[in-house]
Amino acid sequence: MSFEPDGPTDETIAGPSRAKRGGRMAGAIASVLVTIAFTFLGLLAITFFIGRVIPIDPVLSVVGDRATPEVYEAARVQMGLDQPLPVQFFHYVVNVLSGDFGRSVSTGRLVSDDLARFFPATLEMATLGIIIGVLLGVPMGVYAAAHRGRPLDQVIRVIGMLGYSVPAFWLGLVGLALFYARFGLVGGPGRLDIFYDGLVPPVTGLILVDSLIAGDTDIFFNAISHIILPASVLGFFSLAYIARMTRSFMLDQLGQDFVTTARVKGVAEWLVIWRHAFRPILVPLITVIGLSFAGLLEGSVMIETVFSWPGIGNYLTTALLNADMNAVLGATLVVGAVFILINKLSDVLYRVIDPRARR
Repeated sequence: MSFEPDGPTDETIAGPSRAKRGGRMAGAIASVLVTIAFTFLGLLAITFFIGRVIPIDPVLSVVGDRATPEVYEAARVQMGLDQPLPVQFFHYVVNVLSGDFGRSVSTGRLVSDDLARFFPATLEMATLGIIIGVLLGVPMGVYAAAHRGRPLDQVIRVIGMLGYSVPAFWLGLVGLALFYARFGLVGGPGRLDIFYDGLVPPVTGLILVDSLIAGDTDIFFNAISHIILPASVLGFFSLAYIARMTRSFMLDQLGQDFVTTARVKGVAEWLVIWRHAFRPILVPLITVIGLSFAGLLEGSVMIETVFSWPGIGNYLTTALLNADMNAVLGATLVVGAVFILINKLSDVLYRVIDPRARR
């Protein structure tokens, strides 16, 4: 005799629920990919429009201002600038998606090769800068909020104001004058001393990582001595912003009823601060950190110029001065793509930290 269950079993219930979860996850992933695609397409349209309306003739930047009309027209046809704008935009999108940004007038190399060479230098410096900013800025903002009105809170607020008001190039020059020229505590401009340049095979483009992969500790510590000062300058500006925003978020949470209830119940103050008040601010704080990191990648032009840092900011400045539009648009696209990726990464972290965002 066999007995059949009167109702649905755990397996039959779990099957549809797993299928629903899988469907929701697939839908969320598809939505993110579509959003990224349309955002990037909009970025392509903006850069294409800028390249056409800016008062710089890309043909003259290639052939020179002494070229004959015949040479000028031949170059214009070869560059596809004689075609209608929709056709030019289509070819532009196809070339960019295939990794072809054209050739740089400034360096004579493919722009894609230049970006692969210069962008890792900016990424390395900005990453170290945001690490410094987060490790120092978040605790400073939390402490300032927890001790509102006390002397150290005032000091932290002054540091935040300095971060907004002090010019980046001035702080970089002062740092070089003191810590490099006067005391010799750090390396000078550039990523490495000249006799170390080219000794490490480029694997990732990040000199700190590549030197460790090669097992060359001398080059690693030499690179540390060069990057620590510009990264600290960048870290100071991100620290000021992160500390100020963290303090603002914490003050709002410390005034909530659930924090007062936790204190009345006798919960330890450090638990009240870090568990009850700090956890709810993680989501907006991720946005602040993400925007700060993207800002460091985009706004490190002055620091790279002061420290002769071979990054994308320095590359972009040189390209602008030489009217090198292929390089300008390629670098702009890379920075814009980084903004898009950081924003989407922030959205993913929202869902990991806050379960309500998953629904």
